[in-house]
Amino acid sequence: MNILITGGAGFIGSNLIRHIIARPEIKRLVNLDCLTYAGHLGNLTDISQRPNYTFEKTDLRDKEAVMRVVQQHDITHVMHLAAESHVDRSITGPGDFIHTNIVGTFHLLEACRSHWAGQVADRRFHHVSTDEVYGSLGATGLFTETTPYAPNSPYSASKASSDLLVRAYHHTYGLPTVITNCSNNYGPYQFPEKLIPVVIQRLLARKPIPVYGDGMNVRDWLFVTDHAEALWQVLNRGRLAETYNIGGNNEWANIHIVQLMCDLFDELAPRHGGKSRELISFVKDRPGHDRRYAIDATKIKEELGWTPAYTFERGIRETIQWYLDNDAWVKQVLQEHATATSAG
Repeated sequence: MNILITGGAGFIGSNLIRHIIARPEIKRLVNLDCLTYAGHLGNLTDISQRPNYTFEKTDLRDKEAVMRVVQQHDITHVMHLAAESHVDRSITGPGDFIHTNIVGTFHLLEACRSHWAGQVADRRFHHVSTDEVYGSLGATGLFTETTPYAPNSPYSASKASSDLLVRAYHHTYGLPTVITNCSNNYGPYQFPEKLIPVVIQRLLARKPIPVYGDGMNVRDWLFVTDHAEALWQVLNRGRLAETYNIGGNNEWANIHIVQLMCDLFDELAPRHGGKSRELISFVKDRPGHDRRYAIDATKIKEELGWTPAYTFERGIRETIQWYLDNDAWVKQVLQEHATATSAG
């Protein structure tokens, strides 16, 4: 297996690489990443010298460069994670999401279609997507693999578009594809703009913790290592042309997560003075903010035997502790982001 992981220097990608790099099936693992603000090679320092690991700084928007990587490394399997993914950024600057998430996926599909022509029996293109493509749920119900797409932000619309491209390449060209749609991930190495790392940084700085609207927007949360194992199972054993929803069966309203984190932080870092709940501050809701996501992961459980290993309480405690122990990493990635922003 010569496997290409796109976005491998990002949060989920780096955890995935660390999770599978030692598998005996993997002859070569190529990490393709263009190292935007959310991608950091420091996430992979511990495995960067492994003989079966290669890094390619490549932008998916560069079609010729993508083709070169696939051909040069004789890629047999793809796990396509690279994407612009922050909803707030998609609202203020949707163009990057269209070009990276849609056009970039098209370039990768074309590269694999060309390189795998006539030899698809032992190949696999695994497209990693999000539950946000399904839109918003009411107080009841779950997203299944047959839920109609109804994206409500430029981010989710761009991911829905890329999902449909992958589906089309299977049905039109016979490309051996699988798709996964996952709920919210959390864990180590997440760029400090998402809810959980934002809360941790605010707690450390003793600054107000912003909570959108009434705080009752609900998400299904999954520890990133559980997601990595699910992706590996789907890559190897998932049925071609199928979609698998990956979820934690773990719904939490945002305000309840923030309150739990405040309490755990006061326990784990009492030197900061406690009473962290007093930092919670409700702010104006963002446009198009979906009310509730919840995943029905029955299919992946019944077909592949996958279920999450982490409870949310265990995962969130380990995540907070990781950020407390790795403050230097946070400072480094924020400094890199600030430098890149000022240079741009």
